[in-house]
Amino acid sequence: MSWKLDSDRPIYTQIVERLQIQIVAGEFAPGSRLKSVRDMAMEAGVNPNTMQRAFTELERLGLVTTNRSTGRQVTEETEMIQKTRNELAQTQVRDFLSRMGELGFEKKEVVSLLNAESKNAESKTIEIKEETEND
Repeated sequence: MSWKLDSDRPIYTQIVERLQIQIVAGEFAPGSRLKSVRDMAMEAGVNPNTMQRAFTELERLGLVTTNRSTGRQVTEETEMIQKTRNELAQTQVRDFLSRMGELGFEKKEVVSLLNAESKNAESKTIEIKEETEND
């Protein structure tokens, strides 16, 4: 897993964001055990204190729990994971709409672009499935 961390923002914040995405996307299943702070820090190429800070924030957010005997694990509260997923999606949509507004697009134009891209992506998916089936 390659960790691309930007020096313009706090590293621990980027780690929190990345792990949130992995949790809500199902890469870490509810209840699954996470690697140790030291192992995750080595993997990410960061100081263990930075990883500890990120894990502490994930605990504060309710996405990770700590058990003395088993270490850290992803929460089993699927409602919390879904809530976080929705919040992350809403942030992405707001940012997208803001950038489109900066480009001078009206709502109708944005909707039209989204519909066109959705159809384009759908046809590519169908093409890929057809190619796979013919192989």
